[in-house]
Amino acid sequence: MDSNLNAYQNYLLKEKNYSVHTIKAYLRDVSSFKQYLVNNHDNVQLENVNYSLIRNWIVFLVESDNSNISVNRKISSLKSFYRFLLKIKAIQQNPLLKHKSLKTAKKVQIPFSENELNDVFNLNIYNSDFEGIRNYLIIELFYTTGIRRAELIGLKLSNVDLLNKTIKVLGKRNKERIIPLLDCTIDLIKKYLLEKKGIDKAIENDVLILSKKGHKISESFVYRLINDYFSTVSQKIKKSPHVLRHSFATHLLNNGADLNSVKELLGHSSLSSTQIYTHSSLSEIQNVYKNAHPRNKK
Repeated sequence: MDSNLNAYQNYLLKEKNYSVHTIKAYLRDVSSFKQYLVNNHDNVQLENVNYSLIRNWIVFLVESDNSNISVNRKISSLKSFYRFLLKIKAIQQNPLLKHKSLKTAKKVQIPFSENELNDVFNLNIYNSDFEGIRNYLIIELFYTTGIRRAELIGLKLSNVDLLNKTIKVLGKRNKERIIPLLDCTIDLIKKYLLEKKGIDKAIENDVLILSKKGHKISESFVYRLINDYFSTVSQKIKKSPHVLRHSFATHLLNNGADLNSVKELLGHSSLSSTQIYTHSSLSEIQNVYKNAHPRNKK
C-alpha cells in the first residue's frame, strides 16, 4: 500500500471513526480503481488522474455488468479518497468535483406488518431454555428498539440500565445514543439473564447476547435466526434484521410518532435518512386522510 493510501486508512480509522468493515470496503474500491489504471493506462498514479480516466473506469464497470448502485458505491469511495488528498494537499483539484451519480431505481423496502410481528411473537417454537429465550430476546430487541445488527451484537451488559429502563447503544462512527426499553423487553432481559448465569464461564462476560458456548454471536447467525423465524409467518422475499429495523420505524410513524423522535431512536444524523420510512407509511396516511377530510364525508 502506498503512503497516501496508508494515510487515508489511518484517517478513516482515527479521525472519521469508521468501522473496520467500512474501511476495508473503501480501500477495496480505491484499490480496484488503482488496479484498473495499472492494467489500462500505463500505471497512471492515483494522484495524477483526471475525470476522463475515471469516466473510462465507470464505463468499464458498467460494461462488466456492475449495477449502477455498485458503481455509485465505488465512486463514492473514490470521492472520499480524493477529498482526503485535497485535504492533505496531495492534489490541487478533486477530479470528481462535478461528477453526478448514475441513476438508480429506488428500492421499496417492505416492512413486516404488525400482524406478522404478532404472529412471530406468538409462535410455539421458542424453548424455555437459554437458547429459546435468547432468540426471542433478539427479535424483541430489534423490534422494540430499532437497533442495527452490529449494535445488537455489540450490546454490553454494563450498558443495560434496567432501573432507568434504557440501553446505551454504540452506533455508526462510535456515536452513542440512549434508547428507552418497554416493560415487556425488560421482563424478557431479566428472564434471559437468569438463564445466562448458567454459561457465565463465558469468555466475553460483559457481552449481553451470547452463544451457548459463551462467545459473542456472529452477524450471519443473527441473519439466519431472523430469516428462519420470519419464514414461518411471512411470504416476503427479504427477511432480515434491517427489515425489522424498518418495521420498527414504520410502525411508530403509522401510530403517530414524531419523525424527529424516530430519527433520534434510529441514530440517524439527519432527517433525510429517516424520511425514507415515511414512504412505507403512505397507505396509512391515505387512510387517515380519507377518514378525516370533510370532503370525503359528503
